[in-house]
Amino acid sequence: MKQPCVYIMASKRHGTLYTGVTSNLPRRAFEHREELIKGFTAKYGCKILVWYELHETMMIEAIAREKQIKAGNRRWREAPVIASQRVARKRAR
Repeated sequence: MKQPCVYIMASKRHGTLYTGVTSNLPRRAFEHREELIKGFTAKYGCKILVWYELHETMMIEAIAREKQIKAGNRRWREAPVIASQRVARKRAR
């Protein structure tokens, strides 16, 4: 099943970030982790999936959101990751 989503990969804590869009997140995360596709993530070691957001449509929602995230600075890109970590900590309590 194809499910459009926007995702952020990281090389390590406070390391290099990569923002992407895909319709098959498990496959794409595997490709990044195993460096099957040469490019930015392989060069900078972005192998850790730190955040993702599901969308209904690829063209209208997912790609627009990816562009919105990429247009911001690093602090702005880290915001959804930090927010999801806070939610996860609250659920763990």
